Amino acid sequence: MGTSPHQFDIAPSSGVPIYRQIVDQVIALVAGGRLTPGDFLPSVRQVAQTADVNPMTVSKAYGLLEAEGVVERVRGQGMCVSASAASGPLAERRKQAQELLAPAIHRARLLGLTDKQIRALFDATLKDSSP
Repeated sequence: MGTSPHQFDIAPSSGVPIYRQIVDQVIALVAGGRLTPGDFLPSVRQVAQTADVNPMTVSKAYGLLEAEGVVERVRGQGMCVSASAASGPLAERRKQAQELLAPAIHRARLLGLTDKQIRALFDATLKDSSP
């Protein structure tokens, strides 16, 4: 990610708090290998300006990511992906993925989809997102 500001996909009307959207997107980028240990996140100011959000919101997201061990603060340089972020234990990574999937499954059921339809949708989405 380097020094160029990343365009977080912020949806203010999604019902998910903006700081949570940033946290989830950084975790997904790390899990997907698009952010690797040592990569720097854009500054709080860059994200706030680009996404048109309050800097405190971005700061809160970065603070949570730091508390979760996904990123670490490098004095004078910013926040970078920690060495342990992408290589945590499988059980922990499974837990994180489950936490991301559970709300999506709940939402799909609220939309009236059956479990079979949700599985088919998941498989199709997984296939489409394969590198």
